[in-house]
Amino acid sequence: MAPTADRSADEAERARQLVEAEEKAEALFAEVARRGIIAPGRREAQVSDDVRDLAADLFGVSRHWHKRIVRSGPNTLQPYRENPPDRALAGDDIVFLDFGPIFSEWEADFGRTFVLGDDPRKLQLQADLPRIFDAGRAFFETHDEISGAELYQYVVGASEEAGWRFGGVHSGHLVGEFPHETIDGERIDSYIAPGSTGPMRRTDRVGRVCHWILEVHLVDPDRGYGGFYEQLLTLRRPATAAG
Repeated sequence: MAPTADRSADEAERARQLVEAEEKAEALFAEVARRGIIAPGRREAQVSDDVRDLAADLFGVSRHWHKRIVRSGPNTLQPYRENPPDRALAGDDIVFLDFGPIFSEWEADFGRTFVLGDDPRKLQLQADLPRIFDAGRAFFETHDEISGAELYQYVVGASEEAGWRFGGVHSGHLVGEFPHETIDGERIDSYIAPGSTGPMRRTDRVGRVCHWILEVHLVDPDRGYGGFYEQLLTLRRPATAAG
């Protein structure tokens, strides 16, 4: 096979593995919900440990490429780098999970928000998260030369138009083989963020196509809570497998 064909085959396999990792992460979160792991009275640390153990039982996951995040109530206002104190979930809480399990050396990064109770504003937040994600993806797909800074600006604007404040200093990052951070490290162009002015559609230092995670962190500081949603931006799962 010619080098170009080899490269195409390699890229197709990388894409398949990344999509498969995300499918497993989605299946993990669905099982978390089915088993009632997120429940009033349970502490965030307990939920985190149970999700970790479930990932090991279901998929043999032994490592996560970033810290496991379970946040509830006012802790949902905090960005990734903060480490708020552990708290017990309340009966009317909003809770989000952000996990980065490694499946056979391939990184997944998956975030979802759960609402305990029937508060209409919290349910609206939960519904707006995937809607704004989809708007961000559509904007990315229709702008061939888009930069991380431009996509971040769009997602922040869409969040504010929906009546929320955007809670993150970035709205996503590169993802790939573990550990992707050894490829591009902490460079700003590894993030969908202000100052990330290079084109998102590019290859990395070793010539592989860059794939991205898009994050949406919406907050309502006045009410004291937020929500979170993330998954692959640059690869789509088959329609029959999409959640």
